[in-house]
This record gives sequence, structure tokens and C-alpha cells, in this order.
Amino acid sequence: MSTTAATPSLSDKQRRILQYLRDRADERTYFKSRLIAEDLGMSAKEVGTNMTALTEGEFDVSVEKWGYSSGTTWMVTR
Repeated sequence: MSTTAATPSLSDKQRRILQYLRDRADERTYFKSRLIAEDLGMSAKEVGTNMTALTEGEFDVSVEKWGYSSGTTWMVTR
């Protein structure tokens, strides 16, 4: 799989978030920034800021800002 070749311009935090989403995209579709942050030891703001790069890039998962109700929700599909 060429996922490592597709992510060289991502920061360490962005790579960690992307891997987190890849690992869970088959089980879930919607992710809240604050819950990702808890699992990865980041703040919800850090997650939200770094998710923008994942919405603009071409990866094996598609990330779309879905809503904002008690925190930002992201729709993630393979």
C-alpha cells in the first residue's frame, strides 16, 4: 500500500490523526474532535486545526466537516 508515499507533507500530528481515522473508518462514520483528542492526547482545537489538511488532501479516507453541536463532528469514509 502506498499510504506512506501519499503523506510526506503531513505533520506528525496530522499523520497520527490520519492513522487513527484509518483504523476506525470501517467501524464508524462520524467522529468528534474532542473524542479524537482524548484518545490521542491532544486538545480538541489541535485536532480541528490539523483536520483541515486531511480534508484538502487525497488519502484513502475522505474527511468532511459535518457539523458543530457540542464540538466539531467529522464525517469519515473510506
